[in-house]
Amino acid sequence: MLKVLIVDDEPSNIQGLVRYVDWRGLGYDKPATMESAEEALDAMRASAFDVLISDVSMPGMNGIELVAEAKKLHPHLQVLMISGYNEFEFVQDAIHVGAQAYVLKPLKMDEVSGRLAGFRETLEKMRSLVDQTSELEKKVSESLKLVKERFVNDLIAEIPQTDEMLASWNGLMALPDVARGFQLVVFGLDHFLSSGKDAKDRILLASGFKQTVEVGLSGDGAEPLFLAQLTPDEIAVLLFGQTPEARARTEKRLPFVQGMLLEQYGASATVGCGRAGSRWEDVPLHYKEIKFMMAKARLVADGQIVRHDYADRSEFRDFRLREEFMPTILKLMESGDSAKVGAYMNRILDALLAQEPASFSYVQAFGMSFLSELIRNLKWKDDADGEMNILMWRRMLDCGSTGQIILLLVDYVDRYMTVEKKERQNQQHNLVRRIADFIEERLQENWTVKQLAEAFSLNASYLSVLFKREMGKTISEFVQETRIQRARELLKDPGIKVYEVADRVGIQTSAYFTYLFKKLVGCTPQEYRDYH
Repeated sequence: MLKVLIVDDEPSNIQGLVRYVDWRGLGYDKPATMESAEEALDAMRASAFDVLISDVSMPGMNGIELVAEAKKLHPHLQVLMISGYNEFEFVQDAIHVGAQAYVLKPLKMDEVSGRLAGFRETLEKMRSLVDQTSELEKKVSESLKLVKERFVNDLIAEIPQTDEMLASWNGLMALPDVARGFQLVVFGLDHFLSSGKDAKDRILLASGFKQTVEVGLSGDGAEPLFLAQLTPDEIAVLLFGQTPEARARTEKRLPFVQGMLLEQYGASATVGCGRAGSRWEDVPLHYKEIKFMMAKARLVADGQIVRHDYADRSEFRDFRLREEFMPTILKLMESGDSAKVGAYMNRILDALLAQEPASFSYVQAFGMSFLSELIRNLKWKDDADGEMNILMWRRMLDCGSTGQIILLLVDYVDRYMTVEKKERQNQQHNLVRRIADFIEERLQENWTVKQLAEAFSLNASYLSVLFKREMGKTISEFVQETRIQRARELLKDPGIKVYEVADRVGIQTSAYFTYLFKKLVGCTPQEYRDYH
């Protein structure tokens, strides 16, 4: 049973509370009573209480001063303030020093009972944070939690969840039926890195953050809960198959989590609640939407609960196209991978036209912005006067439909990739030709692939692949063939001995020279000389 202390300088108020509240039915022992704040403090120093009910206005130490001192003794103490209408200005100060609730005189016992019932629920949750299960149960529980956490991390990281992958996850845990619907909720600590806390405090805060969210959202076990701490200051929670009643319970638990974090760690948290989804592949997009909403909300104030209708979907779409899609498509185009560019271009267009039909003016504005970014960041080869860019601008202004704009953007990207591919091939051809010339000039020297790569500031593996693709043979095969070709020319001069020919083409022994020559030419060096 929970322990309550009532403090009021008017005995009639105390007796009314003691007599007309069903304390035992609410889970409380018969209250202790005091008529002054000073006596109450002495009692709290001698014994622990769960709930304090105090009048605001009392002679000597008033109720606000009492709460401030009581919170120092018992930080988790739940406080209900009693205030008259003419004392309402004290309420803000009372909440500031740690009071959780207040009621106005004349007292309504139903209201007081409702507050006490809420305190009991809060205290039970707080105790569940402290009470731990046995070590074996904890290990079993933690192993399942880790699997769920890894699963949520993979979803948000956009790791493809194929049927085979989902089957393997289902072998580790019972995956909920995503078709019944899910909601993603993200908790983010405000100013975690700029809070002035040292490393130890941040580690403790990150650990307590996760535990508080987990306990705060845990209910009767009916709703599957998948929780992942993405970073020390961010937690993502997937809630599945929630009924309207379950959603209402979740909504009530969010302020509790925020309050516990503030009370226990002095940390405020912003909470983002996503819209309903029904496919695993929806999760990363919902996460990005929530992050956008939270960032926008934090511009106004910390510690908010932000819901999916807070941000205009078109505003998020604009943000995503600008901050996510454009940098990625530019990077892919510069890399020269046409297949990846085409696939990602389709993804951009899907996002542009998703949800509600996009208006012509919106698509035209996006198209002009898209072209501007491409022109600004990409350099067309052999187009010093920007003729291609001027042409594309004119075609954009002539477009009369959304479809024409989409085709124009795809055409621009395809043209760039075609030009880029040719230019890249020319660059690679010239590079390999320079490397081949370098080898021919130094046939007497024995260069390894690694040494050649270093001489041309390349990766050795990349050089090997590039050379084979361009020349149709490996570097080793090219060196051997070049040496033998040079040897054939030298062997036509009878004044040069065979072993001297071997030395001049970089082959150290006559025996190996003879073996290699016969392998590639079909006869020995001497037979070749005799014939010619």
